[in-house]
Amino acid sequence: MDLALANLMSPPVLFFVLGLVAAFGRSDLTVPEAVGKLLSLYLLLAIGFKGGVAAQTGGLTADFVAMLLVGLVLSAVTPLIVHVIFRKIAGLDGATAAATAAHYGSISIVTFVTALDFAERAGVAVSGHMVAVAAAMESPAILTGLLLAALATRDAAHGSKADGAQAGAARPRLALPPHLLREVFLNGSIVVLVGAFAIGAITGDSGMKRLDPFVNGIFQGALCLFLLDMGLVAARRLQRGGNRLAMVAVAAAVSTALCAVLGFAAGVALQASPGDLAILTVLSASASYIAVPAAMRVALPEADPGAYLAASLGVTFPINITFGIPLYFAAALAIR
Repeated sequence: MDLALANLMSPPVLFFVLGLVAAFGRSDLTVPEAVGKLLSLYLLLAIGFKGGVAAQTGGLTADFVAMLLVGLVLSAVTPLIVHVIFRKIAGLDGATAAATAAHYGSISIVTFVTALDFAERAGVAVSGHMVAVAAAMESPAILTGLLLAALATRDAAHGSKADGAQAGAARPRLALPPHLLREVFLNGSIVVLVGAFAIGAITGDSGMKRLDPFVNGIFQGALCLFLLDMGLVAARRLQRGGNRLAMVAVAAAVSTALCAVLGFAAGVALQASPGDLAILTVLSASASYIAVPAAMRVALPEADPGAYLAASLGVTFPINITFGIPLYFAAALAIR
């Protein structure tokens, strides 16, 4: 309870709430898109660099390799479960359910950054290699989502009474076009995060001494401004959710809770430290709203962006930012 209250009373979360209130109140407050992108790049750079420096200090360990493998498995397998939830509860079509499931197998970088900030304020140590784990969990879910969409298309084709030519045309496209591969593996956020992590690992403490005022000094202010923008975006996305928003929201809440349980259970099985356990839970419970939507627009243009963005950004993101993060840390600290 104390952790939850401390999180709700922290400046970054209060600025997020301010954005929600402003948007729901029909305020004309906006953050220029270019500023939002700049803040996003800064946060990724700062987190990646600090993680690289910390990872250099800790070195390549068996714990790191195990955590990385578990993260990859969670990212690839979680969409299979979430897909069923959105099909059964929200009644989404095959393509939209597959695209939405991919969001939940992937991760929200901003939720991850906010969780690291929470850990620092709470005095809970987190291994530097968790930055690498976060980066690795971005892409496998996209591939699983495409596979689910292909299977849904195949099933629809087999169940159709259309003639053979029409059924053949409806068969799934299993080949991944080069532009999609670039979208998945060279997404800008991943390039910055992984690149900054590598630079931090190369330069170590000497690099940190030179960049300390930049990566630490202004971090809190940048995070507050960015979460203000995210509050505005999340609330406005909810307002445009449409008639089926209620069932999409229920499915999103159920998916968030289930993914959190899966991540927590995996971390317990690894005997991870409290900080790493909580962060793995955060990564598992979060849903992408940057990298995956960009990939889904290319791969599954027939999927409904209103559904998967309302779920990931309008429901799961606020749940994790306000209540989820302190709950995950409290659970991790309680069993360790």
